[in-house]
Amino acid sequence: MTGTSAGPAVGPAPGASAGPAVGRHVRELDRAEALGLLATVSLGRIVFTQHALPAVRPVTHVVDGEDVVIRIHEGGAPASLVAPGDVPGVVVAYEADAIDPDTHLGWSVVVTGYARRVADDGPAGRSADLVRPWTGRPPSAAVRIRPDLVTGFRLEAAPPPPAPAVPG
Repeated sequence: MTGTSAGPAVGPAPGASAGPAVGRHVRELDRAEALGLLATVSLGRIVFTQHALPAVRPVTHVVDGEDVVIRIHEGGAPASLVAPGDVPGVVVAYEADAIDPDTHLGWSVVVTGYARRVADDGPAGRSADLVRPWTGRPPSAAVRIRPDLVTGFRLEAAPPPPAPAVPG
């Protein structure tokens, strides 16, 4: 077979604009505000290394102080996050957001740090019990991400331009 198939036309996603984003601006979040926003949602994405390549998986979480606690399933890809006891953990990134698909306003937060398995007993285990899995499969372990770096931004409506001066 020669040539190429053009396939269906691809346009902007529903609610997306074809032109530049007007009427919005980006505001950087400080650590406290970013972690506060992260605590308002329960679903995010963990970024880790699997077979020397980056991998991303959606997971549920709770924020415990500044730490992010997730539950994992034995045999699942994030199970590679469980480091041996003699190392400080596995470096990961965790991202969550809440961005309105119509207005494109909202926020995004990324936490980068070490992930370690937590024991079932004690405060860390109790925090892990608060994580509600979004599948019917019960989790087998919990992982705590201790953030070294917390970054985030908020997409906000731009303030209206100042009214023109009226000559007087």
